[in-house]
Amino acid sequence: MAANAPAEAIDASLIVATRRGDCQKLKDLIIEESKEKSSPAGMYPLLIAAACKGSLEELKFLLNRGPLPRQELRDQLEAYPGNSSSRSKLGGMSAASSLEGVTVEGDTVLHLLAANGRGDNFMNCANLVYGENNALLYKQNYNGDTPLHCAMRAGNSKMVAHLIGLARGENRVEDLLRKENNSKETALHEAVRIGDNHIVKELLRADSQLARFPEEGPSALYIAVLLEEESIAQTLYDESEDNVLSYTGPDGQNALHAAVLWRTGMLKMLLEFNKSLTSEVDYNGSTPLHFLSSRPRGIQVVPTVLSFCVSPPPPWPIRMLLDANPAALYQADNSGMSPIHVAASVGADITITRLIDYCPSSAALRDTRGRTFLHIAAADSSGWRTVAFACRTPSLAWILNMQDTDGNTALHLSVRAGCLRSFSSLLSNPHVHLNLANKKGQTPLDISRFNWPRGMKHTQSNVAVIHKALSHCGASYGGCRWDHFMEAYTKEKGKDFRGEELEKLKDSTRTLSIGSVLIAMVAFTATFTLPGGYRADDTNGGTPILAGRYTFDAFVIAITLAFICSSVGTIGLMFSGSPMIDFKSRRVYYVVSVVFVSSSVTSLTAAFALGAYMVLALVTRKTAVAISVVSPLVVICIHMESFLKWAHLARLCSRIGLIPALIIISNEIIGRSLLFCWPILVIFGWPAIARNR
Repeated sequence: MAANAPAEAIDASLIVATRRGDCQKLKDLIIEESKEKSSPAGMYPLLIAAACKGSLEELKFLLNRGPLPRQELRDQLEAYPGNSSSRSKLGGMSAASSLEGVTVEGDTVLHLLAANGRGDNFMNCANLVYGENNALLYKQNYNGDTPLHCAMRAGNSKMVAHLIGLARGENRVEDLLRKENNSKETALHEAVRIGDNHIVKELLRADSQLARFPEEGPSALYIAVLLEEESIAQTLYDESEDNVLSYTGPDGQNALHAAVLWRTGMLKMLLEFNKSLTSEVDYNGSTPLHFLSSRPRGIQVVPTVLSFCVSPPPPWPIRMLLDANPAALYQADNSGMSPIHVAASVGADITITRLIDYCPSSAALRDTRGRTFLHIAAADSSGWRTVAFACRTPSLAWILNMQDTDGNTALHLSVRAGCLRSFSSLLSNPHVHLNLANKKGQTPLDISRFNWPRGMKHTQSNVAVIHKALSHCGASYGGCRWDHFMEAYTKEKGKDFRGEELEKLKDSTRTLSIGSVLIAMVAFTATFTLPGGYRADDTNGGTPILAGRYTFDAFVIAITLAFICSSVGTIGLMFSGSPMIDFKSRRVYYVVSVVFVSSSVTSLTAAFALGAYMVLALVTRKTAVAISVVSPLVVICIHMESFLKWAHLARLCSRIGLIPALIIISNEIIGRSLLFCWPILVIFGWPAIARNR
């Protein structure tokens, strides 16, 4: 090198990496720089335009193979600085060097022609480009697509046939057709995806083993199954040499894994193709029967109000899979779960019914934790239908008390999960033992007591109702001293729970106080705006017009109770939210406030119904009665949860008899009603007593 040659500038990032001795960063920068220097040149814009239009004369000119074309191209050449309309000023590049340029996606001229053209002019252009550089026929862009991929994606059957013909001239048809892009897909995959059965046939006739590729990843048949293209799936099988083709899908799946979730016709077709697919597993060890069993009963959009139900799988898909391979019912996945366990985990009770009907012994299958399908269903709130099915089926009575590796029965797990519906089904079956202990020595009653949170709790929660029901049925605690039991309970729940309790108390107080204050304001306002108005033209001026009526007296009592109860509740909430008051006293204030605020809602509801009746009774009696009948729904909704929970436990009669069960449930419902609905007795009772006196 000459002594006075200018030194090449070094990038600042390289200097910093060198000074710091950061070898890895220096290596990454050098590799990145080498990639930038080795990247192909960008394609000349006019060459892109000519290829997209399929203009043969423009391509010839730009590739130095033809005369200067019409004026339109001359005008375009003038738009680029440094380029004139003469061939000598196009950069002196040869045709080969011009064709080395690519677009931002790595497409060559042949990619552009294949993706855009359907006419003969595009075929002629392809011949021109191929003649200049035949390697472009097999070149892949940055996505790994060849020109054949592009032509196939565009649905250009003529170009597809033309490109295959060019490869046939070199005896390289298989090389072209079996080229895989970055997604491990050949041109056959694109043909299946666009749903062109004719092109699929042409490709397979050109290479009868094409459907066997790729060896890993989604096969063409798998895509056909996903797209529900039955005719294409049949073509892939019929046109493949010796009917051998790839069934692979993503994550180790095969086409049958996808078919079980779609049409029955596709499932039947695949079983005719290859029954061994039923025993093949994916990376999780799941067979197609696992997939079919995982289809849930339904998808709840708004639980208990609005729901969109996905129909359960019809009986014949399960039957078809089992007839093809009965042993698949006993095949476990990597987690040790057989198809019946998978069905139980998603609440697919109909699927479980069909599996047990086909093979009753499958009910006793266990997973790696020793759980049957009943254990799994009982431990999840979505499995209550499955539990109910098992409890009402006499032939399954022998699995009701099976214990898993931890010694838990289905009853233990339903109590732990707090699922009232599953629990009530198990409780109603006299074959279920209430006092079996697990390996920790815990009975279901022990677990229900352990589920109780420390400190403040909702007395009508699932946990509380389950505990009461077990106690009423005579369930007993395990063989443990009570002081040891409470020590273990305290250890599990944590000794310091004050902070959590204070947060719950603060949040609850804030929410409840808003409603309490609003009720007090409404009651106060209603006291001075009585229905019917006031007298103004006699000696009793200023008195209510409707005074003296029974309904008016009841209305006044209701408004008074609403104001008093809400005011007492508000004051109690103020004290319960004060950090200066003892914690236990704050809890007492809060509980008292809850009772009074609930009573104020009852009183205000009664006042509304009475006021509406007084105003409307003489004008439209039916409307007045309708309002009076509908209004109590407000109070009923507040306590609906408790009523429904105890209604579930009507099955107690199977354990303790009809009369004792009715007495227990009646006491619970009536006692709760009296606690929160006592204002009704005062509102309608006091005016009657006062009028009689």
